[in-house]
Amino acid sequence: VLSFIIFICYIASVATSFMMAPLLEFLLALFLFFAYASKLNEKFKGLYWPLMDFLRCVTAAIIYFAISIAAVSKYNDGASKAAGVFGFIATIVYAIDFYITFNDLVTFLKQGSSDSPEGRKSEDEDSNSDSD
Repeated sequence: VLSFIIFICYIASVATSFMMAPLLEFLLALFLFFAYASKLNEKFKGLYWPLMDFLRCVTAAIIYFAISIAAVSKYNDGASKAAGVFGFIATIVYAIDFYITFNDLVTFLKQGSSDSPEGRKSEDEDSNSDSD
């Protein structure tokens, strides 16, 4: 929702060159929302869904921070200033989401490492030593 509001502010402002970043972020967030809602992440196990969400959060925070600085400092109209302020708020929101997603990603990767052959090898060695 915040990305859509920023997109509308950039359309109404002089800084229309920045409108593509919020639009793409809005569409990516919408896609991931529907992917998780329709459980596509369970159907397509080959994709690392937490990693995709993590990369989306990181890039969105960086891009929103950069275009917000440019919109606030370069343009003087009210819509550009509003888009910049909403962009700074979006940067904070995406940074928080980045932190939460990073913790989920670490948990996801730890689960994957226990399924690795090296993890099974050490479990086999432990079971062999127990049978001695």
